[in-house]
Amino acid sequence: MNARRGLRNLALALLFAPLPSVCSRADEIDAAGTAQRLVIHDAASTLRDYCSTDSSGRMWLSLPDGRRFELVTSTADPSIVNPGDGSFHPFESAEVMAALGELRFPAPGIGADVFLLPYPRRGQLESAAGKELILLSPGVRPLSREHQHAEFIHEFGHVVQYSLMPDGDERWTTYRRIREIEDPRFSPTSPHADRPHEIFAEDFRALFGGPLATYSGTIENSSLTPPANVPGLENFMLGLAGVDHTLSISASPNPTRGALRFTLASATAAPLDVFDAAGRRVATLAPRPVWSGIEWSFDGTDVTGRAIEPGVLFARPRGMPGAAVRVVVLP
Repeated sequence: MNARRGLRNLALALLFAPLPSVCSRADEIDAAGTAQRLVIHDAASTLRDYCSTDSSGRMWLSLPDGRRFELVTSTADPSIVNPGDGSFHPFESAEVMAALGELRFPAPGIGADVFLLPYPRRGQLESAAGKELILLSPGVRPLSREHQHAEFIHEFGHVVQYSLMPDGDERWTTYRRIREIEDPRFSPTSPHADRPHEIFAEDFRALFGGPLATYSGTIENSSLTPPANVPGLENFMLGLAGVDHTLSISASPNPTRGALRFTLASATAAPLDVFDAAGRRVATLAPRPVWSGIEWSFDGTDVTGRAIEPGVLFARPRGMPGAAVRVVVLP
């Protein structure tokens, strides 16, 4: 079973009766996009700040862009065919943060509101993503770490696509040619695995996700060449973010709760600027030549000496715009 279909089937197995032999579907969200930075709303804060109950007892999720979705609050609801253990089990914010920390695609400035839903949406029970928005749907049994990482990184791939290569961008022509999906059967109305948006999100997950997000080594559409074997695909996708693939900077440990070390296999010593998710520079680190290239040490404090707040940081050496790395700072 390929990775994406396996994950979709796992989610549906938790929410529904056994699946028929058709492609599973995860709808995208046609959201306006209001996020200025990456914000993860855990299930408790989503319930507290974005959910309300109407006079008839129905619960609604109200998104920042004004859209509303009714939520299914009981596994005894007729729409939940398989009640599992009788409870809904949301994604865990720590796992979402860990998946971000393992992501190898630096994308400074890409914002999104990530909502870990306490309950699934009625009629749209699966996770979904749109412009600057991700909704991660719970299961009726605890979700594995692999499921959480792979599902989130796939949905984040949609956010990256909407931000860096929206519909109508001429680079879609290049992507479809590289991916060999120029045939009209690959369209937005095709079966799930043949939709260009879904292929892009799967390529993103498979090429740039961490070990848990890519644990199966496969993608949803098994008829397509595995992304790692497609000449020029990884370089094309990195190029969307202005990244030179020959400049690979790493950070360890990542995620971190404080200090960490950056390394780059380069002979050029340059200061390393550290930015928060909003693009503000919070620290500048001095380079230190080592046998493997250049190293920078970060003590976890900003220019004022205060500890960096939990969240997402980006680091980039000066004069090397193609080299960048994302770091997740845990609480």
